[in-house]
Amino acid sequence: MSAPLLLALVWLVAVNVGGLLPTKDYHWRFAYVMIALGIPLLGWVTWTQGPIVGLLFLAAGASVLRWPLIYLMRWLRGAKRSEPVE
Repeated sequence: MSAPLLLALVWLVAVNVGGLLPTKDYHWRFAYVMIALGIPLLGWVTWTQGPIVGLLFLAAGASVLRWPLIYLMRWLRGAKRSEPVE
């Protein structure tokens, strides 16, 4: 098993375990750190293992960190709909 794939699996386990721990800010700080670590890791996995494995890792990460992704999509949809007030 290659190093990027092993680190990706460790990242997935860490995100799952971190999601089980109770926090006062509903895991947002933890999610920001995991996203900051996961994006370069996703690029490394895609570069070394190919796009199919990269897409699988992206899907696994998006399923674990779904609420930041949901809020991002809501924010993007709201930004598109806003029109200048005349």
